[in-house]
Amino acid sequence: MPTLLRIRELTAQETETVKRLAHSRTEEARLVERARIVWLSHEGRRVPAIAAELHVDARTVRFWIKRFNSEGVSGFEDAARSGRPPTYTPEEVGDVVATALTNPESLGLPFATWTLDRLEAYLNESKGIGIKRSRIDDVLVAEGLRWRKQETWFGERVDPEFAEKRGPSRSSTRLHRPTP
Repeated sequence: MPTLLRIRELTAQETETVKRLAHSRTEEARLVERARIVWLSHEGRRVPAIAAELHVDARTVRFWIKRFNSEGVSGFEDAARSGRPPTYTPEEVGDVVATALTNPESLGLPFATWTLDRLEAYLNESKGIGIKRSRIDDVLVAEGLRWRKQETWFGERVDPEFAEKRGPSRSSTRLHRPTP
């Protein structure tokens, strides 16, 4: 006859943490569900009853009870998974961020601000980093930097001498007289 799967004896701190997580409305749903499994098992319910109440498979209930028994509350977190290794080295990511924060004119480039296309071209050609513009945006956001929208004539000009270079307004433009 198979033995019943039971939760191990909980410490006072584990009991408090599991109860708080199991009844939480603000924690992540996956953590709440895992804590509920452990809490219901702690209350003496069996695996099929827990699975039916939480609408999960009995194998899932067994998995989380076994995981809690071996790892405790820290077992609620997802385990590390294998996956594709990072595409860019930390040095390359550092170069991307440093370049984005550098004034293009100081690098001898003929423009005053970066765009994603300009940054992509510079990194591909000058730095030898084969990176797409969407990935550049992801790297900058991950570093806490937001991409600034291109300024238009409604906003402040990039060139402080713009008005002098532009010259006077056209004489064909009529002046509007103030209404009385």
